[in-house]
Amino acid sequence: MRNMLKTAAKTASAGTGTPSPARPGRGAAAIALVQSASLPALVQEELERMILAGELAAGSKLNEAAVAELLGVSRGPVREAFRALEESGLVRLEKNRGVYVREVSVAEADEIYELRAVLDEHVGRRVAQAVTPEIARELKSRVERMEKAAAKGDIDAYYQANLGFHDRLVELAGNHKLLATYRRLVNELNLFRRMTLAQVGTLQVSAREHRQIVECIAAGQAAAAGRALQEHVLASRERMHRTRPSGATTPGGESKAAPSPRKVR
Repeated sequence: MRNMLKTAAKTASAGTGTPSPARPGRGAAAIALVQSASLPALVQEELERMILAGELAAGSKLNEAAVAELLGVSRGPVREAFRALEESGLVRLEKNRGVYVREVSVAEADEIYELRAVLDEHVGRRVAQAVTPEIARELKSRVERMEKAAAKGDIDAYYQANLGFHDRLVELAGNHKLLATYRRLVNELNLFRRMTLAQVGTLQVSAREHRQIVECIAAGQAAAAGRALQEHVLASRERMHRTRPSGATTPGGESKAAPSPRKVR
């Protein structure tokens, strides 16, 4: 992604340009990136990936010039990406001090989980009330992908499928304000959730919980679907507590379950 981003940045600064004869595929892909998404959005996507993967340490300062050099872009797109990441809850901007990767305490994560439990209960009810055969098939297909990833022990694949499943449920609830609020909450919680999924047996348990949610939705059982989602969120909170000592913050490299962070200064 990073090499592609650098190529896209060069392509954007030079117009559409002509792909390099030696690497035409890469040049064409870069042009497609520029045409389909803005450079700040691509920078935001890469920084978001690095934060959620633990490559950028929680609490670390992000230097605009250093990030621009790392990603091979100018400082303008980085500045815009920082603002977008602040809105999504992944960084904080401190006046006259700079930009920092967000830190979330266990106490704050508890509050987010509690709020998510309320929102997800509502989402489950709404989706079950409006479910169609097409929606049921789509959700079952998503759960099947999660089950396959769980069977392989593929945490990354499960993590992405899990995020997509819940985001899709909130989309199906049909409330744009709820979706925006939910996505910010999920971004903040994602700083914890990879470690939670790394617990032995967690993937299989989580997959079963998702299967139950879908079965209730497909059957049009609104109250049961809402309750299943709420219980899933609260169970996720309990799993989070088993991975983190009280008062701890988001992974910053001190945990064996988290990848070594990269500090951009």
